[in-house]
Amino acid sequence: MFGAEHVRVYRETGGERGYRWRGTTILLLTTTGRRTGRPRTTPLIFRPDGERWVVVASKGGAPRHPGWYENLSANPEAMLQIRAEEVPVRASTAQGQGRERLWRLMGEVWPDYDRYQARTDRQIPVVVFQRR
Repeated sequence: MFGAEHVRVYRETGGERGYRWRGTTILLLTTTGRRTGRPRTTPLIFRPDGERWVVVASKGGAPRHPGWYENLSANPEAMLQIRAEEVPVRASTAQGQGRERLWRLMGEVWPDYDRYQARTDRQIPVVVFQRR
């Protein structure tokens, strides 16, 4: 289960189903479409980092960033759903040593991120969300 079906089930059950996926934890990210202005929701693997939440914009190592990341680049204000809790957040892209530390943490959650990075010439962004 992933994609639109994952979003539907997660929302309907307040995360009782869909929060755990293949040994990871999932949040729902809702961004504002940069072209349409409409809400766009995506399930993403995440890890908490203190009072922040971290995700990776891997798109499986595709040559381009995922649409949700482009949406955040245009408007960093978004909404997370973590289980039943909805959290208004502001996104930023980790840089330098902070990015490297978070990349390693996320690699512990989903080891395939290193394989995804090897597939692409772009540096895969690590995104940090802080409560607004």
